[in-house]
Amino acid sequence: MTDRQRGVPRREFLKAAVAIGGAAALSACLDRSDVDVPRGPADPSSHPERQHAWNEVLPTDDHGNPVPPRHRVLLYLEYQGDEPPTDSDRETMETALRGVERAYERSGDGLLLTTSYSPAYFERFDQSLPATVDLPAPEALASFEDPELDAPDAVVHLASNTAPVVLGAEEALKGNEGTLNDVEQPGAALTDVFEVVDRRTGFVGKGLPAENDDVEGVPEDEVPEDAPLYMGFESGFRGNQASEDRISIQTGPFVDGTTQHISNITLNLNQWYEQDSRYQRVAKMFCPHHASEGTVEGTGDTLGTDTEMDECKHATDAAREEGVVGHSQKMVEVREDDEPLILRRDFDSTDGEQAGLHFLALQRGITDFVTTREAMNGDDLAAQSAVGQRNNNGILQYMNVTNRGNFLLPPRSLRALPPANPDTTREVSHAPA
Repeated sequence: MTDRQRGVPRREFLKAAVAIGGAAALSACLDRSDVDVPRGPADPSSHPERQHAWNEVLPTDDHGNPVPPRHRVLLYLEYQGDEPPTDSDRETMETALRGVERAYERSGDGLLLTTSYSPAYFERFDQSLPATVDLPAPEALASFEDPELDAPDAVVHLASNTAPVVLGAEEALKGNEGTLNDVEQPGAALTDVFEVVDRRTGFVGKGLPAENDDVEGVPEDEVPEDAPLYMGFESGFRGNQASEDRISIQTGPFVDGTTQHISNITLNLNQWYEQDSRYQRVAKMFCPHHASEGTVEGTGDTLGTDTEMDECKHATDAAREEGVVGHSQKMVEVREDDEPLILRRDFDSTDGEQAGLHFLALQRGITDFVTTREAMNGDDLAAQSAVGQRNNNGILQYMNVTNRGNFLLPPRSLRALPPANPDTTREVSHAPA
């Protein structure tokens, strides 16, 4: 470790190590940090059938909101084996995944991981996906965006509060670490059956955005020091998130799975911080009522478990009468039985030295995500009022969607190279939500 590395604040150093990746970054992390994470079970099959059932093992804040893992890696993978995949390759993949799960407990400080598959992956099979799976190919979801449409075969999502855990799991899955947390790895690797075609990284949590504001798209020394995301406000309110039950597929062979949408979004927050006032930021993120009444203190932690939209006008009225409508205000209209349709597990990023957001959303079917995004676009509001298509229409003008991808996140028992229509029909489990 160099003297320069020693002078870098610990949290900034760990985030940078995750962004760089590789064996050298892992070694530097281990030199810099005391890693004391309990090992996982000898038989990881005891883990929930729902890969996405994270909330039970995440810490919570003072209000009971789950606190998301701070460090993230997304590995985009292309299958290199036979068509269709063989049972041998499935066994290799499952063995590799279980190796890292034996090394680290399944928790926020340990390791949380999921595997998911694109529509392109399932095209190699003679059978189609069952009707119970809503997984169309990705597409642009607004007239003003032109994203690259991602179609890797699979994506592995690694998450932990502990940076060396994410790096160690990644290196073991690539076959570069024979021992992890004093647990011998099985000798099987994802790279025995996949090629890693992309690697995306990021972070979320109090202090991390402010410590990483020296990139394009965000002015230095403007992000609040305790903000969990670049835009300066809390985001993971429990009342604004779908439950894990709500997003789980209920019937068919992929019961207890879910669908996943991943958008890569670049942020341009110079106007957000340097031209917009605090009043304008609160009005655009939440609603004009919250701005005028001072409802949002600091980053919004005092709001508790939801954004208190009952106090705000209907989005149409706010757009027509006040010329601005808040992002959260628009989302009120996208609920079923008073519950949101999607569960967000998004995180900020400095990939490419550009401030960005990996918007990762889980929902029962991709249609639920499309419905939510259409509400965010607010085209009807722009047509009926002084609100422009993007200006004063929530937070749209500060974001540029560069990539979109849709994926099926199957139940754990089918996470390793699943067929398109498994010859099984299972009932929904009662896995912890």
